[in-house]
Amino acid sequence: MNQTALNLVAIGIFTMTMSTLLSPLLNFSPAIPAIATFSILGLATLDSFQWQGKFGTLCLDWLARFSPAHRDRVLRHEAGHFLVAQQLQIPVVGYTLNAWQAFRQGQAGLGGVQFDTQELEAELQQGKLSSQLLERYCTVWMAGIAAEQLAYGNSEGGADDRQKFRETLTKLRIPASELPQRERLSILRAKDLLKNHQSAYDALVVALQENQSIEQCYSAIQDQS
Repeated sequence: MNQTALNLVAIGIFTMTMSTLLSPLLNFSPAIPAIATFSILGLATLDSFQWQGKFGTLCLDWLARFSPAHRDRVLRHEAGHFLVAQQLQIPVVGYTLNAWQAFRQGQAGLGGVQFDTQELEAELQQGKLSSQLLERYCTVWMAGIAAEQLAYGNSEGGADDRQKFRETLTKLRIPASELPQRERLSILRAKDLLKNHQSAYDALVVALQENQSIEQCYSAIQDQS
């Protein structure tokens, strides 16, 4: 069962526990929280195996969107990916800032910045990847985490980024013992780029917040160069 389904299960258990405790005070039947809980658990199971977690992702993202702090984190995380990709000459082909936007565009998960990965995929199919290209993509993948750490001192997002990072390096048969160090180095490289282009990053955050086009986002960066 995926993480989204597990989150729904946790919500279901919490709902049942709280409802059972409060039912005597609120004077409603104990059957109501039981029915609600089993409904949530059933949806979580169906979502996990039939809908690939899309329903749960949309629900959890909808709840999170009521938090301005969460929205700001997502915005700064994705701006980190975007700016570092632009600096390393990896084309950005699209972006979404929440699961609903991603769903409407036919994407899975919570959305994010999409890159042109044709060059990367072509080399991976051959079972090899130049060290320079690998470094560029690793830096871009870790840039969202780097942006959060610079802004907040820690990172809450980036699980998918870390998974992609580790899966790629594993395909290249890089020892697992080396992955943490490579991840740290990629985060440091991303931080340096973000610090050195702080004004461009700030302008990009505003552009993304206003849902400007890719071309307008590039212009916002270039205007600060």
